[in-house]
Amino acid sequence: MIDPPVQVRTSTVQGKGVFATRALKKGDCILTIDDSHIVLDESSLTSEQHAFDLDYLEDRIVVMQAPEKYINHSCDPNVFVKSENGARKVYAMRDIPQGEEIAYDYSINGDNDGMFECHCGSKHCRKIYQGNFFKLPKTLQRKYLPYLDDWFVKKHNFEIRELRGT
Repeated sequence: MIDPPVQVRTSTVQGKGVFATRALKKGDCILTIDDSHIVLDESSLTSEQHAFDLDYLEDRIVVMQAPEKYINHSCDPNVFVKSENGARKVYAMRDIPQGEEIAYDYSINGDNDGMFECHCGSKHCRKIYQGNFFKLPKTLQRKYLPYLDDWFVKKHNFEIRELRGT
């Protein structure tokens, strides 16, 4: 059995984070997200449980599991999430050296009005996280087009076509 390519450790960004245990290549599938922990009543969750609505799962609430629940946000991400055959997978956007923290931009496929102060430490930090992909600068939206999930593109077909200029 191959050792997992990531491990949860203390992060300088926030609390815990996910780190590469070996060098990863652009396009590598790093992990498959476990979306099997579905709850119907968000009030039943504890403060330790991370949960969110998945639009493509008909508004069901998924309780995130380790290690994916510890993937922090970055305004300069090194991974993205893409659905394949009913499973969400985390892929490397670029080569990732051993020991680097795995982080994605939560705004990719973002379809909410959430906002928080960002402390990702990136030289590209936007200072404020915007949960709505379409509130990002247009240049960044265009940069992220290849990383959008199919469900998001389908749901926002008009806006995506307009962004692509088609």
